[in-house]
Amino acid sequence: MKISLALGPRRPLSRQTAWGCLTSNVAIPGVGSLMAGRPSGYVQLALAFTGLAMTTILTARLFIWYGANMTRLTAPDVDPIASVIEMWQAFRWPLLSIALFAMGWLWGLATGLAIVREAKAAECAGSGASKAPPKLF
Repeated sequence: MKISLALGPRRPLSRQTAWGCLTSNVAIPGVGSLMAGRPSGYVQLALAFTGLAMTTILTARLFIWYGANMTRLTAPDVDPIASVIEMWQAFRWPLLSIALFAMGWLWGLATGLAIVREAKAAECAGSGASKAPPKLF
């Protein structure tokens, strides 16, 4: 089985395929976009994997740092403002990496929803359905 990240031709998708692209983007940002032939999937995938790797590494470092400094930071005689500032300096990089992953995920979600909307519009246009609402009586 050959796996490739090369984009295929961009073609109209069925509703079922579009929903598959959306769920793929929710699971792994960028994959569904690539399946639909959108080059933005490469950037979404890079943002998500970079954010995930950074979150893993930086959060592990944060836990190690906090374990080593917990008694000093929570001592009753320590300045609370200095303690909060020191904790913020330790927490900001893991939070930034989470935000990086979230950007890729939200972008992938928006792209997946756009793919579903386009598939629905193409299906309605292809079936010759009019845009007027149905008559009730």
